[in-house]
Amino acid sequence: MLQLQQCQATLSRAASLASMAEACVSMRDFKLIHAHSIRTYLDHHALVLGKMFRFAAVSPYGDLSYAHRLFSQMHQPNTFFYNILIRGYSKSSLPTRSVRLFNQMRQNCVGPDEFTFTFLLKSRSRMKLNLPLVRASDEIHGAVLKFGFGSHLFVQNALIHLYAARGIPIAARRVFEDTVGVDVVSWSGLVIAYVRAGELDTARRVFDVMPERDVVSWTAMVSGYSQAKLSREALDLFWEMRHSGVRPDEVTMVSVISACTNLGDMETGTSIHQFIDENGFGWMVSLRNALIDMYAKCGCMEQAWQVFSCMSFRSLITWNTMISACANHGNAEDAFMLFERMTTAGVLPDGVTFLALLVAYTHKGWVDEGIRVFESMQRDHGIEARIEHYGCMVDMLGRAGRLEEAYKLLNSMPIPSNDVIWGSLLAACRIHGNVDLGERVLKKLLELKPDEGGYYILLRDIYITAGRTEEANEMRQNMLISGATKTPGYSWVGA
Repeated sequence: MLQLQQCQATLSRAASLASMAEACVSMRDFKLIHAHSIRTYLDHHALVLGKMFRFAAVSPYGDLSYAHRLFSQMHQPNTFFYNILIRGYSKSSLPTRSVRLFNQMRQNCVGPDEFTFTFLLKSRSRMKLNLPLVRASDEIHGAVLKFGFGSHLFVQNALIHLYAARGIPIAARRVFEDTVGVDVVSWSGLVIAYVRAGELDTARRVFDVMPERDVVSWTAMVSGYSQAKLSREALDLFWEMRHSGVRPDEVTMVSVISACTNLGDMETGTSIHQFIDENGFGWMVSLRNALIDMYAKCGCMEQAWQVFSCMSFRSLITWNTMISACANHGNAEDAFMLFERMTTAGVLPDGVTFLALLVAYTHKGWVDEGIRVFESMQRDHGIEARIEHYGCMVDMLGRAGRLEEAYKLLNSMPIPSNDVIWGSLLAACRIHGNVDLGERVLKKLLELKPDEGGYYILLRDIYITAGRTEEANEMRQNMLISGATKTPGYSWVGA
């Protein structure tokens, strides 16, 4: 009788601890629960351990590293615990660790189940695309079939979405056609596959015949149109989505704002802003960032500032967007002020931040200050300059007439240059009438892009300005002989 009472008391304490772990909302409280479980010898009780482990691994308030330490202390973790940890990593910034855990499962002779593959396939879909991973996709598909889970709908749907994320519609279609009892998730995956592959017409045909559409399928089409610069089609589909009764999500709204930005449609953009605020999306940082960008690119800096000023939390993207907006509008002082506020707030700059600052210095004509920022970016912040940064420096030096410095900078670049950046220097040579340097730059350009006639024309203009008509005519003749054609020009910095 005493033993039964003790057993019931243990079960009661275990149930109480499990309930506390399930209701936990912070790692601080969780660690207290964990400590109490150790003191009461309940830390290995299946119910308690399961609830605690689930919180640490998959709760938004948990700690995946802490969960992995718990996992490592288990004597022989079963499929359930492997699945929970694989699921946690599938949603994390380290999805590749799910694959390691799956391999560890197989080495330890722990059998996977359908949930294992669902979480593992999600991890695969979030990994960066490269050839080994494409092959790995085939391998994991083979493992699904080998372990007998090829007929499970949610495993099949995970496979469809994996191939969709990879932009391989042929493979996604093959799995779709082999799936028994396809549902809206299956259809949405097929739409995404065609969108990712850039086959928008096919994606729309699939979308139009869907028996049911969810927010994922609507958003895939809206985003696809927006990214393809078919902005009017994106907006038309969004209005149709609203009338259908499907509530948009954050991704939908970012794509809609992007479409308004591409069109320069302030009237629609303002109504979208109102819709965002009225429908509870206003707190989302990504949407506020997109609105700042939209207002700035539509020339409405006052509204951009209003959105920025009302934000209680600002990400690095927020700061970069506002600094870039000020720089591109020639408001250099505001850009510098924002940079100071950003660093004071403890937000570390990145390459985008410094590119915006270089644009601001270029517009201001502060070349020496721009050079110091460019050098400090690499020296003090460990940020390697990209082609955009070098292009901005060439523009800055070119506008100031410091052409030889720009030429030396290009020749000392540790990364490959391109014809656009050299073409920018040639354009500066034309503005300043530097024939000698223009000839040297054209020689480099003809190595990079011999069929671009615009560069011949720029050097011909330099010859004409210098009164060297014979060389100008010869340059025109060389262009005709080479068959080069003129294409539109480009600058790294807005005028």
